[in-house]
Amino acid sequence: MTSSTPALDTRHAPGPLPQAVLLDMDGTLVDTEDFWWDAEVEVFGALGHVLSDEHRAVVVGGPMTRSAGYLIEVTGADIGLDALSDLLNEAFLRRLDRGVPLMPGARRLLTELAAHGVPTALVSASHRAVIDRILRSLGPEFFACTVAGDDIRRTKPHPDPYLTAALRLGAEPARCVAVEDTATGVASAEAAGCPVLVVPSVAAVPAAPGRTVVGSLEEVDLALLRSLLLAPPARPGPEPRVTPVPERRP
Repeated sequence: MTSSTPALDTRHAPGPLPQAVLLDMDGTLVDTEDFWWDAEVEVFGALGHVLSDEHRAVVVGGPMTRSAGYLIEVTGADIGLDALSDLLNEAFLRRLDRGVPLMPGARRLLTELAAHGVPTALVSASHRAVIDRILRSLGPEFFACTVAGDDIRRTKPHPDPYLTAALRLGAEPARCVAVEDTATGVASAEAAGCPVLVVPSVAAVPAAPGRTVVGSLEEVDLALLRSLLLAPPARPGPEPRVTPVPERRP
C-alpha cells in the first residue's frame, strides 16, 4: 500500500467510526470503465471516427458532458452534445444488460460497512438511468442515498456531489471517507473536505496529504477507513457550500 500518512496497524486502528463512507461507482465498485470506453469507441466508429488510446485517460472518470464534448472536439464529429450523450448512454446500457462485474473486494466491503451500521452513499458522475441499472447488481439495500451526475447542477470535479451526499446523510464531510478511482473524482472529494481513499483503475493517482492510495478494495476494511480520519485534511480552507437538492431514492 502506498500512503502519504504514517503506516498504522489497521487491524486495531483507534478513533471513531466514519460518519459515512461515500463511494464512487464506475471503476471503484464495478468494473465498468472498459464498458464506457468500448461504448465511446463503438459510437464514434459508427460516426466514422477512430478513437486512440491517448484520449482514454482524458475522459475516464469525468461527467458525460465533459467527456462527450472533448471527444467531439478532438474528432470533429458532426453531432451535437445531447445527441451524442444519448448514443453513449444507450451503448453503455446495452453492455450493462450482459452483466456488471464487481471490483474485487467490493461486496465484502459493503457487507462489512452494513454490519457495523456505517451509512454509505453512492456518488457518481454517471446519469441516473445508469446508476439505477447498476444498483441491481450492487444491491440498493447497501446505500442510504445515491447521487447521480444529472441529479445536481455541477458534478465532479466540483465538490457538489460529495457535499450533497454528506448533507443528505446528516454527516460532516471531514468525518466521512470518500473512495475514488480517478483524479477527477479525487478532486471532487478533496474539494468537499473529505479524507480520500484512492483505488486507481485506468489511470494512476499519486498519494498526497490527506489522500491514501491502495491497489485494490481487497486491501480495504473498516479499520483502515477509521485510520484515515486521523490524517490531516487534504485542503485546509473555507468550507465549500452547496445548494441542497431533493434526494432520489434508489
